[in-house]
Amino acid sequence: MALDIAALRAKLNTFQGQTKRTSAFWRPTEGKSQVRIVPLTDHPENPFFELYFHYLGGRSHLSPISNGNRDPIAEFAENLRAEGTRDAYQQARAFMPKLRTFVPVVVRGEEDKGVRFYSFGKPVYQALLSYIADPDYGDITHIETGRDIVVDYTPQEKSDTNFAKTTILVKPNQTPLSEYSGLVERWTTNQPSTDKLFKEPSFDELSAVLKRYLDPNSADEDSSVTEQVTAPATVQKNAKASDDKVKSAVDEFESLFSE
Repeated sequence: MALDIAALRAKLNTFQGQTKRTSAFWRPTEGKSQVRIVPLTDHPENPFFELYFHYLGGRSHLSPISNGNRDPIAEFAENLRAEGTRDAYQQARAFMPKLRTFVPVVVRGEEDKGVRFYSFGKPVYQALLSYIADPDYGDITHIETGRDIVVDYTPQEKSDTNFAKTTILVKPNQTPLSEYSGLVERWTTNQPSTDKLFKEPSFDELSAVLKRYLDPNSADEDSSVTEQVTAPATVQKNAKASDDKVKSAVDEFESLFSE
């Protein structure tokens, strides 16, 4: 039997696509790393861009509200909160989309890997904005008079809290992004496209995610969850019967986005 070259080539393309996508991101390792924020090619006036995510069943899903579109999971959460009870409010937390902020960086000592995107939660975002708002620091992203940043990361298992911990320290000295103009041009023009970092799921796809999470034993894969989103009392019966699952989802959220 002859090899199915087309199928093998498609598999290779899948692996290459995964590698390319993974290489677009930088995640701090334990200890201190030094990075430099680079002006964003798509929006030079602001290097930060914000996306919202759901984390259900061990997987992350881009929320369509990131692009101004309807999100059935967020609507379900809002309907739960509208019931006005403490239990419903706590349950809704697990289904509310969480903010992640991304910024392009060059990691010192790893300049050969080019520009990658560093993602973080609200505490790190606030710390960076505070430095920029401080007139003693100002535009820390400027390619000639900006400043490097020390990212001190402590993983969850070594933290004195239940979550990973990230501390940000902006270096006091102003330094150029690079002494080589060719590198500066490459880093400021050759960046992964922000529009291609994550695929936005459709309304129906997220509805199916919600249904499977609330009722894993459901065999009716063809039925829509739209009715359940607009009339949460039907779905809430399953949600209230699974408080442990909801608490677990909350814990997953807090752990994932605690940096």
